[in-house]
Amino acid sequence: MKILLVYPETPSTFWSFKDALKFVSKKSAEPPLGLITVAAMLPEDWELKLIDTNVSKLEDTDILRADYVFLSGMSVQVKSFRDILLRCNKLGTKVVAGGPLATTQYNEFLGVSHFVLNEAEITLPHFLNDLENGNPKYIYSSNEYPDITTTPIPRWDLLDMNKYASMSIQYSRGCPYDCEFCSITMLNGRNPRSKTKEQLIAELDALYKLGWNGGVSVVDDNFIGNKRKLKNDILPALIDWSKQHKYPFHLITEVSINLADDDELVNMMVEAGFYSVFVGIESPNNQSLEECGKSQNLKRDLVSAINKLQSKGMIVSGGFIVGFDNDTENIFDEQINFIHHSGIPSAMVGILNAPIGTKLFKRLKAENRLLENFSGNNMDCSINFIPKMKYDVLMRGYSKLIHTIYSPKEYYNRIKEFLLVYQRPEWMPNKLTTTEIKAFLRLLWKIGILETGRKHFWKLFAFSLFKHPRKFPVAMTLSVYGFHFRRIAATL
Repeated sequence: MKILLVYPETPSTFWSFKDALKFVSKKSAEPPLGLITVAAMLPEDWELKLIDTNVSKLEDTDILRADYVFLSGMSVQVKSFRDILLRCNKLGTKVVAGGPLATTQYNEFLGVSHFVLNEAEITLPHFLNDLENGNPKYIYSSNEYPDITTTPIPRWDLLDMNKYASMSIQYSRGCPYDCEFCSITMLNGRNPRSKTKEQLIAELDALYKLGWNGGVSVVDDNFIGNKRKLKNDILPALIDWSKQHKYPFHLITEVSINLADDDELVNMMVEAGFYSVFVGIESPNNQSLEECGKSQNLKRDLVSAINKLQSKGMIVSGGFIVGFDNDTENIFDEQINFIHHSGIPSAMVGILNAPIGTKLFKRLKAENRLLENFSGNNMDCSINFIPKMKYDVLMRGYSKLIHTIYSPKEYYNRIKEFLLVYQRPEWMPNKLTTTEIKAFLRLLWKIGILETGRKHFWKLFAFSLFKHPRKFPVAMTLSVYGFHFRRIAATL
């Protein structure tokens, strides 16, 4: 078999970091971990080729020489997914589709020969067996959640690793929380399932042997879903590995805010090499948090919790949402004030949407409020339901919020607030790589010379260089992120 694995293009959003990636001469932030994990489950004698359309061009000749195209993607990639599917149909190559997008919206796609839905550890073997016997079915699905201790090491060797800013691994799936708007529990369940420490170390060893050095994103739904196992088993092994190898990987992951309640866990994560976490803050409005079932964010001082993580050595990125039923017109100023005082430079603010199949989707459907325009992108001003707030007020307020928090003055002042609290981990290197030096020179030219609002950059430059010299590289990295955020904000 000749198999072509194809990953659709991600549109330019806050999450894509496309403008920031240009500073380090990279094409994409992270590789398609799902596809290269599926690749590791395919027969060894099959000929495999991977094309991630975010970093490489998909040619007709690639499609024509394949017996099957394996296509996967997320909701935000739906346009590119459809385009690739149409090209395969026109060229007569069969398509096997899977992943989150296909799992939740498979009945919306024509031209797919076989759907392998849900988690591949369960459904893919059935498809492969039927294919070998000459009678593959149209749809393979399962309501079960697999034991991922059997999941193989991803095929990173299929990637052009030099085109990515970071690599990805996965330790666990599932989240103990059940936020109304979130599709994670629908797809992966509420009982976190995790790999063994031997698996995790084997994956790190594989990346290390391939010569990778730098960022590694642990793309878990909630890394701290099982705190006891982390503290007693996983993190001690990861700490030993990182120290033995002199911290070649700088780790990023996603956690819930209750991480701040456990000093031991925070300290162990930092010692293991974690330097950045994404936290779903959503809203400073308690009524909106109650509405969406974000119980872990209630009855706590969110700003203090964020500052605590920052003081321990973690850069906190935050997810924020406007458009809840309980949001009033004051929510936009409340979000602006909260984001400023929290010192979160990378504040990903989106408009509430109802992903297909979620509890929110079902509630709004019962209330006859759904609209048929789900784009999977909550930052393109689209919305797939009728909000309680007047639509024009919501759009105007959202635009004001985004343009305020990413204006040069506000953004650079927020980095200053962050630097006052943040403590840089001791293991972080002080020497700059050649790539970082080139990025720094581009930064000085594009942001320090060419960009409007550069006077605010130079104030931050002097502030961080002379008052917080150990944190200067972090300040410059965040300045590059801001360049990207401003480009996206300009389109809204």
